[in-house]
Amino acid sequence: MSSPSSQPKRPLSTLQRSINRKVAVRLKSEVEYRGKMNNVDSYMNLILTDAEEFNGTDVLANYGKVVIRGNNVLFIKLEKEF
Repeated sequence: MSSPSSQPKRPLSTLQRSINRKVAVRLKSEVEYRGKMNNVDSYMNLILTDAEEFNGTDVLANYGKVVIRGNNVLFIKLEKEF
């Protein structure tokens, strides 16, 4: 029997355990959103609150809530907890 640390990581499970953490989401269009992940579903559709839209290092806009369709996502980065 293998140890729990040798189990493969499941990206969706990791995201579901990370609800209410800050994330950075890069879209295929190279636009990036940063905010608190409020919810994620099995298609990796995301709801971010207190979201900011970035293009490179420039903030383009601030939003209260953003819904991101999973098939537009290039990657999701979990921010370190402080």
